[in-house]
Amino acid sequence: MLKGKTALVTGSTSGIGLGIAKALAAQGANIVLNGFGDVEGPKAEIATLGVQVAYHGADMSKPADIEDMMKFAAAQFGQVDILVNNAGIQHVARIENFPVEKWDAVIAINLSSAFHATRLALPAMLAADKGKGWGRIINIASAHGLVGSPEKSAYVAAKHGIVGLTKVTALENATTGVTCNAICPGWVLTPLVQKQVDARAAAGGISIDAATQQLLGEKEPSLQFTTPEELGALAVFFCSPAGNNVRGVAWNMDGGWVAQ
Repeated sequence: MLKGKTALVTGSTSGIGLGIAKALAAQGANIVLNGFGDVEGPKAEIATLGVQVAYHGADMSKPADIEDMMKFAAAQFGQVDILVNNAGIQHVARIENFPVEKWDAVIAINLSSAFHATRLALPAMLAADKGKGWGRIINIASAHGLVGSPEKSAYVAAKHGIVGLTKVTALENATTGVTCNAICPGWVLTPLVQKQVDARAAAGGISIDAATQQLLGEKEPSLQFTTPEELGALAVFFCSPAGNNVRGVAWNMDGGWVAQ
């Protein structure tokens, strides 16, 4: 379905981003990966799907790095047709104790980076298909883009901002072939979340299974994790013809979290 298209997924060397990149690659899209940690493993995984894959190590807190990444993607594959703004970090503290530098970093990586990548991707998307435009911008928000939780002021503010940016991007391009939507996951079992589960089990002297159910039970009525594969399948839907008129939504995949 996406053969000949190019998808750039930020924060895609593991977890949600890698799951989405693999789902798009399985539909034929060439992939530009971005992120820290192991790079060769994810590149090899994507390559087995029969598409081309490249990597750029942009620091998503730096606009100049983002600009260089977008130029790199265009040089490699012509243009970015699908932009998935996924990069994110977290810091937990009460507002009066929240380090200013941590606030700035969370806002820069979780919100401002999506603005910079979007503004740089839009011109080529709007010029595509002989000027009719074709593009997909998918912002990975969170259940915290729709509701709040204590001690997560910067993250919640950034994710609410992502939902707002999604709506404005969709409205500004509503008469074109460029769509913008947000995905709002609840708990997703990534390596980072597994570390939280392990820490909870150790602190409480309980089993991993008990710690997992405790974590899920606080927020997620389904008592099950959303998977990167499920999130990838939703991203593929947004890129399909069936997603042509899905514009500006914040689609929660959260096991009922925000339905409460």
